[in-house]
Amino acid sequence: MDKLTVRDADVAGKRVLVRVDFNVPIEDGKVKDDSRIRASIPTIAYLLDQNASVILMSHLGRPNGKIVESARLRPVAERLSALIRRHVPVTGDAIGIGTTDAIARLKPGQLLMLENLRFHAEEEANDPAFAKTLASYGDLYVNDAFGTAHRAHASTVGVPKLLPAYAGLLMELEIRNLSALLESPGRPFAAVIGGAKVSSKLAVLEHLMTTVDTFLVGGGMANTFLVAKGMSVGKSLLEKDRVEDAARILAAAESAGVQFLLPTDVVVAKEVTRGAEHKTVLAHKIPNSWSVVDIGPATRHTFEEALEPARTIFWNGPLGVFEVPTFGDGTRSMARYLARRAETGTTVVAGGGDSVAAIEELGLASKFTHISTGGGASLEFLEGKELPGIAVLLDRPEPAKPAPVAPVAATRKPAAGSKQKTPAVR
Repeated sequence: MDKLTVRDADVAGKRVLVRVDFNVPIEDGKVKDDSRIRASIPTIAYLLDQNASVILMSHLGRPNGKIVESARLRPVAERLSALIRRHVPVTGDAIGIGTTDAIARLKPGQLLMLENLRFHAEEEANDPAFAKTLASYGDLYVNDAFGTAHRAHASTVGVPKLLPAYAGLLMELEIRNLSALLESPGRPFAAVIGGAKVSSKLAVLEHLMTTVDTFLVGGGMANTFLVAKGMSVGKSLLEKDRVEDAARILAAAESAGVQFLLPTDVVVAKEVTRGAEHKTVLAHKIPNSWSVVDIGPATRHTFEEALEPARTIFWNGPLGVFEVPTFGDGTRSMARYLARRAETGTTVVAGGGDSVAAIEELGLASKFTHISTGGGASLEFLEGKELPGIAVLLDRPEPAKPAPVAPVAATRKPAAGSKQKTPAVR
C-alpha cells in the first residue's frame, strides 16, 4: 500500500484541508491526554513551513448531529496553540457564512480549525452536499487521521473524492509500521492481545494466525477462552455466545503450531470497584462469586518469558480492568517490559486506547517503536480490511519500466571458401 503523501503535493499558497483526529479526553475544560494532538504536529508544521493555508477538521465525542457545548473543540485548539506556540482560532461552526468568511481571510502560513464536524449529522452519513461544502474550503486534501480511517464519513471519504487527496505524515507512519507487521515482521513475532471482549478481536486473531508465532491473551476476553477450555470464571465478564469461536481459535492455533498462552493465575475481586476485596488465585480455581480483574504475578512472569525470543511484538488491549488502579498492575507491568524490549532493539508496536493510556501514563511512549493512534482502525487494518479513508487517497504511480533494448542483429560470417565482397568506395 503506497500512497502519495503531503510531501508529493505542491501546497505553497494553497488552502489545504487537513482531517486530523483530535477526539481526545477532556476534563474540566482541559485536554487530559494530548498524544493525538502531538502526533499531528509534524504534518501541520510541514504545511505551514511550505506556506500553505491550513484548515483543520476533526470530530470530538458523539454529539449525534447536535450542538453539545462540552464537545466544542476550543480546549483542543488551546492545547494545540500551546504546543506549536501560535494562536489557533476555531470557527463557530464547521460550515456557514462565518466559516466561509474566516477561510477567505486566511493567509498563507496561517492556521484555522473548524468546529466539531459531528455537530452535523451529515458528517457521519457521508452526505454529498455536506462533503461538497467542506471541499469548497480547500484546494487539496490531506488525511492525517488514521484513527478515523475505518469510517466512511464525509470528511474521510466524501471530501477526498472531490479534491486531490494525500496522506499526512502520521498516516504515512501508521501505514508503514502496521503494514510491516503483516508483510515482513522480524521473527519470532508475538502478539499480546487484551481488552474486554473476544468478539472485537476474533478477526484479528484469525488473520494473524498465519503470521504470528505466539499469542498471549489477557483481559476480560481471556475468560471466554478459559471457559472454552472447560474452566469456570465465576461472575467474570463472559461472552457465552463466543465460547465456540474461542474453541475454534484454540484448535486453529494448535493445528498451525502457534503458541497460545492464557493466564495461569488471576486477580479476582468481589466487586469490580475501587477498594474492593481482592486476591490472587489459580485460573482453574476462580470462586463462583468473584470476578477476574487482572492477570496474576505468575502469568506476568510466564508472559515475559514467552516474549523473550520475540523480535517483533504487537500489543493491543489492557490485561485487566485498567481503569481501576488496583487492577492495572498487569497492564502497567507489560508496558514497562515492552518499553525495555524496544530499547534493546526489538520492534514493539502498540495500539488500543487503554493499553496506550497505560504507556502514556507511565511516560514510556517515546521508548516504543510505534504507538498507533487508532484503536479500531489499527485492528481493522490488521484484520486485512481495506480502510475507506486510506483507499480513497491517491496511489503512488508505479515506477516506469525501462524500454526494452532492441536486439543487435548478428553479423553473418561468410561461408567457408566464399569470397566476401568489399563495397566500392565512391
